[in-house]
Amino acid sequence: MTAVRGSTRRSRLHTVIGVLLTAVMLFPVYWMLNVSLTPQRDMRKSPPDLLPLHPTFEGYRAVLDDQMPYLGTSLLIGLGTVVLTLLLAAPAGFALARLRPSGGGLLGLALLIAQMIPGIVMAMGFYGIFLDLGLLNSWWGLIVADSTIAVPFGVMIFTAFMSGIPGELIAAARIDGAGTWRTFLSVVLPVSRNAVVTVSLFSFLWAWSDFVFANTLDGGGDMRPITLGIYHYIGNNNQEWNAIMATAVVASIPAAVLLVLAQRYVAAGVTAGAVKD
Repeated sequence: MTAVRGSTRRSRLHTVIGVLLTAVMLFPVYWMLNVSLTPQRDMRKSPPDLLPLHPTFEGYRAVLDDQMPYLGTSLLIGLGTVVLTLLLAAPAGFALARLRPSGGGLLGLALLIAQMIPGIVMAMGFYGIFLDLGLLNSWWGLIVADSTIAVPFGVMIFTAFMSGIPGELIAAARIDGAGTWRTFLSVVLPVSRNAVVTVSLFSFLWAWSDFVFANTLDGGGDMRPITLGIYHYIGNNNQEWNAIMATAVVASIPAAVLLVLAQRYVAAGVTAGAVKD
């Protein structure tokens, strides 16, 4: 009985600690929402209100009036990055996992090293290349740049997942006369749904939240993503904080919804290949 009570107390203590840690981590999100509803005249109030006592939706009206083109550009760049990443990463992952090309180990190491390169270093390299080619301030240039972050990650996820596909499936497809490409499209890719969702989600989120590439490669163009559109409300002598935070809230909604909807696929995708039979 004493052991049961001790176990119950520990369980409750762990629950309380978990709730407190979650509250601390989510407080910035709550404060962003609170400020987005705060009237401009109360922004410099000291101490600030912990609750929006006099809420206003002026910031959200400003978002609907000013930020929709930026949101559309971010959506276009995000979806383009997903498509390009899948087109490159899925076949590469299949080749490394099932075809075993010579030098595959070195390629895997190169992909891992590519994940360690700071984004600002890559951005400056892209700036020089895009300047020479006349590709600055273009939405598809940002798709290419964002894909360089997503593709190495995608290749590693696809390689791990496809390595765990039973060889009998691939052997049966070959017995039926399917070639390598047909086997990949008709057999391997359909059963790799979890990996496809995982790679697509992270590719979209990286492109959606990108600031370094956007600020470096598309700082003055018309097709600016939402991470730059927020500067519409920031000036030398004025900062519209409720509009800024409202923009941040609206921009966070697609990412939050996608994470909630895809969490079970992501959990399966990122753990694929971790355990071998």
